[in-house]
Amino acid sequence: MLIPIKITEKAQKEIKNIIANKNIPMDYSLRVGVKGGGCGGMSYLLGFDKPKEGDQQFEIEGIPVLIEKKHYMFLMGMQVDFYEGNDARGFTFVNPDIPKRHDV
Repeated sequence: MLIPIKITEKAQKEIKNIIANKNIPMDYSLRVGVKGGGCGGMSYLLGFDKPKEGDQQFEIEGIPVLIEKKHYMFLMGMQVDFYEGNDARGFTFVNPDIPKRHDV
């Protein structure tokens, strides 16, 4: 089955670090999903969870990944990255296939 998302090397390193150092249970996987819609648009979710009925299960560079079937099409082409700067740090979702908008 086609894996809908990509995880950058920086994000993979941070996820593996979390798994190794934050007592994530062995039977948990990285869950990637979406929430909402409405005026604010869609929010992307990232966390650790046990597999549920109807989940699509993948492995990306040794990281077990879960995606609910109903979220699959919303995540197609998304890239999970990790940003670390002076102002903030955290995971980001980017779709490299969609050109960035430039406000004029």
